[in-house]
Amino acid sequence: MLILPGLISPFNAILMRNFFWGIPDSLSESAKIDGASELQVLWRIILPLSKPIIATIGLFYAVGHWNDYFTGLYFINDNTKWPLQVLLKSIIIDLNALNMGGQNFNNVVDVGKVTLQPENIKAAVIIFATVPILLVYPFLQKYFVKGIIIGAVKE
Repeated sequence: MLILPGLISPFNAILMRNFFWGIPDSLSESAKIDGASELQVLWRIILPLSKPIIATIGLFYAVGHWNDYFTGLYFINDNTKWPLQVLLKSIIIDLNALNMGGQNFNNVVDVGKVTLQPENIKAAVIIFATVPILLVYPFLQKYFVKGIIIGAVKE
């Protein structure tokens, strides 16, 4: 349900259009002369050349959906189904409320045998939210840079 509203972005559509316009027509024409159908041209020539732009758009959508806060907040009322960003924001708000609630906690939260400072919990929450994207990005970086450059350059 949360994927459908952000399914297509005008910026990404323009980026892909510019990329596909940059692919020479002579490649598809030569494949057709060799007897390839339109579907074969798409699967064997266009899509392999499109790996950079597909990786770029995929990374844009992954980061956008990973960091999406308001969509989950507006459309999901059940807190067991909240996206990660809404859950993490509620943790931070709860910690702030705990510190400002008029009770003197001395800025320390007791969890069993360990005492945690609210700033440490906030830092852990932020790291937990950013590490998955940081792990994905290095694998797609070569495609990301190439896709942006090829899609943005006009010949």
